[in-house]
Amino acid sequence: MVDNLSVFFLAEGEQSGDDVMARLVTFIRAAKQTLAFAVYDMRFSDPLRAHLAAALRDRAEAGVEIRFCYDADKPPQPDLAAGQDPAPAGTGAFVQSLGYPWRRIAGMKLMHSKFLVRDGQAVWTGSANMTDDAFTLMENNIVEIDSQPFAGYYAQNFEQIWEKQNFEHTGDVHTDPVPLTFSNQSANARVMFSPGCGLEIDSEIARRVRVAQRRVRICSLLINSGTLIGELGNLLRRGRVAVDGIYDRTQMEQVYVQWQEVLQNRWKIGALQEIIARAGLIGKNSAPYTPAGRHNFMHNKVLVIDDTVITGSYNFSRSAQFNAENILFIESAPLADAYSAYIDHLKSKYAA
Repeated sequence: MVDNLSVFFLAEGEQSGDDVMARLVTFIRAAKQTLAFAVYDMRFSDPLRAHLAAALRDRAEAGVEIRFCYDADKPPQPDLAAGQDPAPAGTGAFVQSLGYPWRRIAGMKLMHSKFLVRDGQAVWTGSANMTDDAFTLMENNIVEIDSQPFAGYYAQNFEQIWEKQNFEHTGDVHTDPVPLTFSNQSANARVMFSPGCGLEIDSEIARRVRVAQRRVRICSLLINSGTLIGELGNLLRRGRVAVDGIYDRTQMEQVYVQWQEVLQNRWKIGALQEIIARAGLIGKNSAPYTPAGRHNFMHNKVLVIDDTVITGSYNFSRSAQFNAENILFIESAPLADAYSAYIDHLKSKYAA
């Protein structure tokens, strides 16, 4: 068997930006016909930009069509009360400077996907934005899948966003599980997209937690979804399935402040704090968010449930249902064990 799924784990200070860019450039240079980028945050320093620009130029000269969709720059002071989220300034200028066709993607929430489709045959996806900080300071996972049926779903989602130039009313892509191979063993994976399938994604995550038999392992920037919080609490109270993991303590503390201000969300504070205590979740202390600061978030969005890995751009939050996101449900015992070893490493690293 030849593996057509691979994963690359990132952790603060454990790889250079050149390491990750080299992997991205290798993916890009294999293109023969098309490269379609859907990016939320893309802003590289000059050395990394030079490597990316050279790879893109090489492919463009070979006749490859290159297109970018990116989250349209939001106002400096977004209307948070109306549900508008901030977006990083500078992505538009960076993408436009590369010199390829681009479209600003509008919408009240975020065009939060981070994927690249090559030739309608292969996909680069996961939790990592395309920035120096994402490559060097944050915990992220990057998944590469070489499969025409799988890439076809991503291509369909990209075309919806490209044509509409707004991600709202997109993501209603009917998908089925696709057979894959990882570590010389059979696997299968399904991708789902929001906002079109946002409610279904939230329900599916909760269902899988509810029927867990052995383990639920969390490796997530945020744990915001009331549905997920409820199911995790129920699981811990029953006490028959091991629950553990890691999250970003600093970013969640900022969420607690937001929840306190909204009456119907206040219950989540105590409920999540009980989950953290009972499961012994490890919290990474990261730098508080600022628009122009450097960011070292524990940025993964991962659940390992028995032998299933759930990951992608999708934070476990209500907002993610309304963003443009992609999320993978991958059934593979060796992949689940690989993610589990990564979680063990991060827990040990940030346990102090």
